[in-house]
Amino acid sequence: MTTQNQDSGRFDAARADSRWQQAWDERQTFRADDASNKPRSFVLEMFPYPSGRIHIGHVRNYTMGDVLARTKRMQGFEVLHPMGWDAFGMPAENAAMEKGVHPGGWTRDNIANMKAQLKRLGFALDWSRELATCEPDYYGQEQALFLDLYAAGLVYRKESAVNWDPVDMTVLANEQVIDGRGWRSGALVEKRKLNQWFLKITQFADDLLSGLGELQDWPEKVRLMQENWIGKSQGLRCTFRFVDSPDGIEVYTTRPDTMFGASFVAIAADHPFAQAIAATSPELAAFIAECKQGGTTAAELETAEKKGFFTGYSVEHPLKKSWHLPVYVANFVLMDYGTGAVFGCPAHDQRDLDFARKYELPVTRVVSDGDQTDAEFDGDEAYTGPGRIVNSEWLDGMTIDEAKAAIIAKAAHEGWGQGETQYRLRDWGVSRQRYWGTPIPFIHCGDCGVVPVPKDQLPVTLPEDVSFEVPGNPLLRHPTWKHTPCPKCGKPAERETDTLDTFVDSSWYFLRFASQPGDKPFDPEVIKQWLPVEQYIGGIEHAILHLLYARFWTRALNHIGLIDVKEPFASLFTQGMVTHETYSRIDPANGQPVYFSPAEVERGGENATLKADGQPVEIGRVIKMSKSKKNVVDPDDIIAQYGADAVRWFMLSDSPPERDLPWSEAGIEGCARFVQRLWRLFGQYDAAATGEDKALDRKAHQTVHAATQDIAALGFNKAVARIYELTGATEKAAPSASRSAAIRTLLLLVSPMMPHLAEEAWAAIGGEGLVADAAWPAVDPALLVEDEVTIAIQVLGKLRDTITVAKGLPREELEALALASDKVQRALDGKAVKKVIVVPDRLVNLVA
Repeated sequence: MTTQNQDSGRFDAARADSRWQQAWDERQTFRADDASNKPRSFVLEMFPYPSGRIHIGHVRNYTMGDVLARTKRMQGFEVLHPMGWDAFGMPAENAAMEKGVHPGGWTRDNIANMKAQLKRLGFALDWSRELATCEPDYYGQEQALFLDLYAAGLVYRKESAVNWDPVDMTVLANEQVIDGRGWRSGALVEKRKLNQWFLKITQFADDLLSGLGELQDWPEKVRLMQENWIGKSQGLRCTFRFVDSPDGIEVYTTRPDTMFGASFVAIAADHPFAQAIAATSPELAAFIAECKQGGTTAAELETAEKKGFFTGYSVEHPLKKSWHLPVYVANFVLMDYGTGAVFGCPAHDQRDLDFARKYELPVTRVVSDGDQTDAEFDGDEAYTGPGRIVNSEWLDGMTIDEAKAAIIAKAAHEGWGQGETQYRLRDWGVSRQRYWGTPIPFIHCGDCGVVPVPKDQLPVTLPEDVSFEVPGNPLLRHPTWKHTPCPKCGKPAERETDTLDTFVDSSWYFLRFASQPGDKPFDPEVIKQWLPVEQYIGGIEHAILHLLYARFWTRALNHIGLIDVKEPFASLFTQGMVTHETYSRIDPANGQPVYFSPAEVERGGENATLKADGQPVEIGRVIKMSKSKKNVVDPDDIIAQYGADAVRWFMLSDSPPERDLPWSEAGIEGCARFVQRLWRLFGQYDAAATGEDKALDRKAHQTVHAATQDIAALGFNKAVARIYELTGATEKAAPSASRSAAIRTLLLLVSPMMPHLAEEAWAAIGGEGLVADAAWPAVDPALLVEDEVTIAIQVLGKLRDTITVAKGLPREELEALALASDKVQRALDGKAVKKVIVVPDRLVNLVA
């Protein structure tokens, strides 16, 4: 077969890329077959948000998965390697507001652009299963699953505190509140109570926690992050009674061991007791209004100034009735954790200490590291480390854990408290007051209340004719969409105008990839064949929420009998980022840096200049690529210049895949040169060659064996290094049948990494069919064992010669060969050998 590259000594990447990508498409080479009797392998990279362009970070992520998927196919597996789009979310609405376009049109245009970019990289993707979460055939099935969870009692609606932007008139996620202001409008954010939809993830807290122990092929740091997020803790729920009253304030604490260090009780601004006092206290009402403008995340509460309002009430200490503690309303206490009330032990909690110093409250040390035992606690940094209990009467001398147990036992015995397990994890609020998301399938009826949409009326689709000229949720303002008859009584009713959190969309997409019937979300029998995902690849930034929510959804669907699997991802890999140095100049007008892209800069040695004017620019640190710093590289430009295979090879070379990969022009140029080097070597294949080269045979088989293990462990940089070694050894070898076999082996080895080059070369050497369908090179176990060794020959401990001999050669033969060496005889210079020291298979030392 004649290839388009054979007429030239150089590999024409552009022509080969186009040719073989078209061939794979026409033959549907990478389409997974549900009816196959081969062993299954589901390889999945986290699907992208369709922002408009893929970036180099995407390329690295998908190249890793692609190499694994292609290798698995060659090893005889039926491989599912799909691609889709996480297509709902705020960026599309922002584009609608800023550019006057429809979110749907903007999103679908971006999908088309990004799909074309991915295809130019030659990824072995099953495009027949492509999905976009913004399409009704996907989100309609999501609505059906949501109704199933509702029927099982795992979905509910309640009033909850939210961040409200009064200008944009929308709820903001905690991440969208910056310094107490809305990220878009800049308006001071308020805390409001709204009816929100929730998923009962807390019902699965223990199961999600214990399941982490089974995920041995997940990074330890990810499992630890999830464990901390779930945050299981043993504590004490107890009552601090008001002075001279049977009533009191219920407190939950994880540190009952520090109760003798208590100096105040603090309650949340929306605690019922605070609300009751505020009804007659304008000062407290004003303070509560101020609290509502603060953040709601734990991180924000940690860093915000601690403020309080004394209620005028005091409570008795449960352990000493004569000890009265003041009750404050405080801005750092949240109603949705524990009981919405805490006791403050300033010496051993930083927030409590900041608060106590501000309001001049007592600070008593009750835990000692052994050096400091004084009751009076100095300084402004709380001690939160291990130690023994001090200044706590009958608890003195106990460890922290012993004291916790003793206090809990006493509280239970005396009836003022009990031990309790709490979780940091809260139920998942999935309501979002925006248009571009999955409509929540419920109807509000004045007579029947909240009614689920009948499944035969799904999907509830988004209206196309919406306007973003006015801030807020367009679904609320739509003249007709929300008006619909009640499914129960037929009277006029209104649709739910909230849409689902986009994390819901990504919590089950892997199931839809595996099975896509038209009349239901998936076929459980097909799911059983493909799930769990054998290898999941994505960024560490998704370690908590996405992965936790996906684990929850899988468990919830298992709980209600829809699927058999409980853990969605058997193995998880979090790849490093692609980084690049920055280029900038200081703008004299405002003193701020102005950044330039790598394409705008001419790099020379240690210096860089702007191409536009030839003047110097400052070379900054190598950091994560970002649009704001403009240190991004456009994959299309690099592919056009060097070809897809050089880009793919660079993504796999040098850096371990879990570490960051610094982008460099020299690096990609080196990869392009290696592509040409391989092309020249492949051109030397001679099927008619004869003769044997045992050393090269052994090197080839050892390389296949080791590289196969490397790829399976995602150690792509190690496999690349071995391929470089085998390439060098093959180039140096004399023509023989062994050399041609090594060339063929190299071609197969690099085919998952450089598929276009490999297909072109495979056709040139007369390979049958596509190399993508060829078998992975086999390994002869006998050739993995070294049967020759190199022996060092020394005279009086100094190296004089080396000889290569059969492994295990007897001592007498080694001695004879050493004495036969001309170099050894010259070193002996006629002296008689008095002693011969032989270390089998290593050295011979002659003592004269």
